[in-house]
Amino acid sequence: MPKEILRLGVLAQLRPPVTRWSSGELRPLMVLPAEPAAAPGTRLSSEDGVETWYLGGRDLVLWSGDASHHQDNLNSGRPSVWVALRGTDPARAEVIAVTVDPYEGEGLASDPELIVDAVPMPEPIARSVAAFAQAHFFEMPFKKRQRQSVDPNAMSSRAPRILQPEDKWETRKGRRSDP
Repeated sequence: MPKEILRLGVLAQLRPPVTRWSSGELRPLMVLPAEPAAAPGTRLSSEDGVETWYLGGRDLVLWSGDASHHQDNLNSGRPSVWVALRGTDPARAEVIAVTVDPYEGEGLASDPELIVDAVPMPEPIARSVAAFAQAHFFEMPFKKRQRQSVDPNAMSSRAPRILQPEDKWETRKGRRSDP
């Protein structure tokens, strides 16, 4: 199956705690179309307690089988990249995944251990995704399945719809040998 790999850089934002009982909140901020020379876990800026961190690079893998999903994302009006992070300390947070497949992003969001956000897709990435999706997209024709006719009087290899008395749990329960 054809694929294309794009290397992206991931930035996150650490906001200060709202109450004294909570810790700061680390959220994905944006992706960079190219991986910068900075080391992962580098603080880039700090303004009014809000810090921007470079968390590291990650491969964005485009699979030809997901081309229709990529087109759904591009046609949504707000093309996004889903970023999944693990950890709340930006110096040690790990970028688990980046994807442009909205259905994979939704699946990642169901994991309570991850912080998942959809961030805007930069224009160079959108162009690459659009070119890949256009090259590998094919329309799957709809084929309605037809029911097979069944003779109700014919013998069936399926289990009977009504259980016989010896197959019922209450009957088998009495036959158990208890020590």
